[in-house]
Amino acid sequence: MVRKESIAQLLDEGRRKIQVTDEELAEAKRRRRLLATSVRRVFPGSTTYFNGSVAHGDANTPLTDVDLGVVLTAKDAGPYGPGKKSALPLMEIVRDAIRKDLGDEFPKLTIEVVGRRRAVLVRFGDPVTPGQDDFTADVMTAIPHPSGRGLYIPNTKIAAGWDRADPITHTRMVLQAIDDTNVVFARTVRLLKHWNGTHSKPMCSWNIKALCLGCLDEPMPLINALQIFFTYAADEIDKGPTPDPADVAGPIPLNMPCADVHKRLRTARKYIDLAIEHEKAGRPLSAQHALHQVLPELVPDADGTQEEADRLARTVRSGGTAATGLGLATGLVTPTRAWGD
Repeated sequence: MVRKESIAQLLDEGRRKIQVTDEELAEAKRRRRLLATSVRRVFPGSTTYFNGSVAHGDANTPLTDVDLGVVLTAKDAGPYGPGKKSALPLMEIVRDAIRKDLGDEFPKLTIEVVGRRRAVLVRFGDPVTPGQDDFTADVMTAIPHPSGRGLYIPNTKIAAGWDRADPITHTRMVLQAIDDTNVVFARTVRLLKHWNGTHSKPMCSWNIKALCLGCLDEPMPLINALQIFFTYAADEIDKGPTPDPADVAGPIPLNMPCADVHKRLRTARKYIDLAIEHEKAGRPLSAQHALHQVLPELVPDADGTQEEADRLARTVRSGGTAATGLGLATGLVTPTRAWGD
């Protein structure tokens, strides 16, 4: 007998498959604390902040990295910034401190500074998730912005050597959204990051979260959150790059041309709409098949042929046209899968 599940059940099972485990999270946070202690030791009076998926509460398994930054005191930051010194000396101090403090526990530890655009790259040589090659950390050296809003963060690829950003506010906004939506925000982001990864990564994870901040602000079923996101994101991307939610940094760049990103978002929205329509009409297998097109590795495929045949038969008996409505199994009027792969 074919097992029929609701969309809510399928999405809940899917997000649980990719949700980071408690063991992964605990070890990642422990290593993050070690790094934070090390950088504060060499920059007395500085403060550390956490960002990225672990700090934002939307990490997926396998967990491969963690992000943190150190904000220097105004006094220590004095010689650095646009038109002054680059962040390279600070990054070298961080490298030496981490090597001294963590080298004994992690004998395969390697730390990269040369060629890094924004942060010191720490390779532990010891994965947090069994079976993975490694676990890494990006450690950023930041200085206060003179305006008091945001920070200057390194950018070794531009002449000024520094960019303006506000990662602390970003994390605060994300955590507030998680609270406002009763965790739906984080669960939706997890699913969307997986969708992004299985459809050629049209956007970076931060772009997804920034768009979610613009449309998800209350509790709702996951399917509705996905529908709202894809509708909102397609409209916003059609206008141009996503602005910084903190209104400090520049717009968030896309990983491919805007038209291609818009196409993927629109196609995903059509399949989500179709899944909802099928479920409302009592066709759970057809709904599952449509949802599978969006999240192929999380939602198993299902054969809705018999459901579609029954739907067409009822349509004919009622005097309608067999091809009327949202079909799926026949292939006559199913939205074309147009991810652009």
